[in-house]
Amino acid sequence: MALPVIDVEALLGDREVSALRHACQTHGFFFITNHGVDRALETRLEELTHQLFALPTEALERISMPRGGLAWRGWFPLGGELTSGVPDVKEGVYFGDELGDDDPRVRARLPMHGRNLFPQELPGLRAVVLDWISAQRRLAARVMQGLAASLGLPRTHFETSLTRDPLSLFRIFHYPPPRDAERERWGVGEHTDYGLLTLLKQDDCGGLEVKTPQGWVEATPIPGTFVCNLGDMLDRMTGGRYRSTPHRVRNASGRPRHSWPYFFDPSFDARVQPLPGVSVRPAEQDAAERWDRASVHTLEGTYGEYLRAKVSRVFPNLT
Repeated sequence: MALPVIDVEALLGDREVSALRHACQTHGFFFITNHGVDRALETRLEELTHQLFALPTEALERISMPRGGLAWRGWFPLGGELTSGVPDVKEGVYFGDELGDDDPRVRARLPMHGRNLFPQELPGLRAVVLDWISAQRRLAARVMQGLAASLGLPRTHFETSLTRDPLSLFRIFHYPPPRDAERERWGVGEHTDYGLLTLLKQDDCGGLEVKTPQGWVEATPIPGTFVCNLGDMLDRMTGGRYRSTPHRVRNASGRPRHSWPYFFDPSFDARVQPLPGVSVRPAEQDAAERWDRASVHTLEGTYGEYLRAKVSRVFPNLT
């Protein structure tokens, strides 16, 4: 069963909003087309990504995540990220909004806020990554307006409250062709995303699989599109009506696979609550059906606290 395709330009119309609502209720995953992101920027990002992971290990170690401190930015090696306690068969670099030392959030020592780390060997990477984050942030805001309309809310509902100061995070991942001993392991195991919305640029290698009621479905790349999926916080706000869907990756292409996920999350200090009038799924039922047996409907505290607890399991050595 193929994933739906949503036309971002058409989200101002009722018909496409209805299609978006159906995609969120049935899949929680869909492709987006007519997204408006500059193809030249995409090409430059692809070129620099190949150069990034061709750098010697010594160069990557100079931007390793322990050097990023509380900002949780930088490179992690193959197997350095865990999913459900199992090392992933991938390496990557974490980025986010570029914040100076005088930013109030940095001065308050909020985790995941601060400066990015860039290798000195690729002087052009900084501008491209920051331009990409800006473009993805604008696109995510447009999709969130469509989501608000699909829920019967004013289109500006989220941007005037939950995402007034969104946590904006970006990753570049490299999945090498697995060695014989790794062929049965996942590049990243079954999981859901934590925040509101993920926008994923993937290359043509394939390997992303989405869990549906009918079984696992491959999100076969479609040229000119991004993959979009919902996170745990939209699941929580809609009482499970819009689901954060489990997904996983295995690189069986025989060549290096790259992906570029962007995460558009609530403000770090936001308290995410069910929308008015929402009937919340019983926590026990929700937990029994979720991949980690942990219900999002029992969440207390801020989104930042939820995110820290989740990420600390991914990188226990950085906690």
